[in-house]
Amino acid sequence: MPRSPSVALDFAARAQLFSHLEAMEKAGVPVAQALLSVALPGHAKAALQGLQVQVASGRDMASAGLRSGLFTPLDSSLLGAAQASGCLAAIYQRLAERYAHRARQAAAVKSRLLMPAAVLVLALLIQPLPALVGGQLSLAGYLWGVLWPLLVLGMLYALGRGLYRRSESSPVGMVSSSAGLLASVPILGPTLLRRNLRDFFDSLGLMLEAGMPMLEALPKACAVIRHAPLRKRFSSVQLAVQRGQSLAQVLASVDFPGQGLALGLIRTGEASGTLPASLLNYAGVETQKLDSLVEQLATWLPRLLYAAVMLWMAYGLLTGTGFGPRLPADLG
Repeated sequence: MPRSPSVALDFAARAQLFSHLEAMEKAGVPVAQALLSVALPGHAKAALQGLQVQVASGRDMASAGLRSGLFTPLDSSLLGAAQASGCLAAIYQRLAERYAHRARQAAAVKSRLLMPAAVLVLALLIQPLPALVGGQLSLAGYLWGVLWPLLVLGMLYALGRGLYRRSESSPVGMVSSSAGLLASVPILGPTLLRRNLRDFFDSLGLMLEAGMPMLEALPKACAVIRHAPLRKRFSSVQLAVQRGQSLAQVLASVDFPGQGLALGLIRTGEASGTLPASLLNYAGVETQKLDSLVEQLATWLPRLLYAAVMLWMAYGLLTGTGFGPRLPADLG
């Protein structure tokens, strides 16, 4: 059965899905029965029905979720490892916590951007009004002057969101072209690099915690990396470990941000037999750094937007030209 297109579930819906599956798994409810009580948005109902049919026909949860489009490739890889070791509930919980955390972050950024966005819309509506009332601007010209900046901003937002979703849904093992494009953007690029590293160590720790052997977990964790140069640097790790080197010894020769802290935690974990916990601890540290960056972004983006709106309004008052280029003569 071919894989269905990925369903655009938001983080909150994914968190709710995995939280429900975790509760049902802990209660001992069969997965086919647990799926009957799952509540998802309307656009995901067809994918949910496909998942129910596949599970009822005997397909395992990891592959059925991927084929239905409800699970991302990373979700499927982690669940596949959990199925092999019999700890599905723990991975469901991890995934629920991860998506709930990302949902809170996204909600915080959106809430802080609502007010400056409203100010921008009001400014677009108000600034051309004197020209409209005075007869220097027709109604069509007024509407065009208000709508075209909003259309441009909407297209840019849709493009960025589309690139992000394409990167998220590309198969494990494939380097996404959109990921490479996003990695070249200032500020966003280094953030995505650190996120790739966090996902590598987090995935490796989760799979080892789920009972997957190191040599089997390493290529799956490496496949999570979508940044081509970084992935190339980590591609030799599996071969070196296979030759008998420890993970810390191998990573000592791989240059990446946060290497010193990672090596210290991994050496401690290997010496004490708690490597999965050490990898997850390091991933947690990187998550905190990324959270801090998102918090700064959520703080400064509204301020920058406020500043841009104020500068544009001041420019319009001083020059009388309004926002952007002059309107066509037939609309004026």
